[in-house]
Amino acid sequence: MLHVLERNLTILHLVGEKQKEFQVNSMQLLYYQAPLSALLLLFCFPIIEPPWASDGLLYREWSTVDLVLVFLSGIIAFLVNVSIYWIIGNTSAITYNVVGQLKFCLTLIGGYFLFTEPVMPIQFLGIITTMCGVSLYAYFKNQDQKSLPFSVHK
Repeated sequence: MLHVLERNLTILHLVGEKQKEFQVNSMQLLYYQAPLSALLLLFCFPIIEPPWASDGLLYREWSTVDLVLVFLSGIIAFLVNVSIYWIIGNTSAITYNVVGQLKFCLTLIGGYFLFTEPVMPIQFLGIITTMCGVSLYAYFKNQDQKSLPFSVHK
């Protein structure tokens, strides 16, 4: 729960506000933010997952498949970050949160269809409610776009 709160506050405040404050686009902001995040993670990594532990990074035998999967995971994480900055830079932090909720619902639905993960009734109700909310948000956002004298993407 704290992670969700921290993540949303960081994205809503830092990305949206700093883009306006520094007058940079989303890719420029990501270019400056990524090295700082990597540096912070470098200091946290040995504490959270000590590489010298018996099941740590240094004692694992890495197969080619393992290395490819780690590399692909890094690429996907990078693309997720790029999409976050792009969405916020071209729309708004609210749109980003709506897309995030939609992504979570699609993850639950994908788990059900691909891996036969059970969906509890309360989860199903949440999925339906979220999908209705996303649809209404898209509808009202589209109506706002139509009411403008010219096309604006914010």
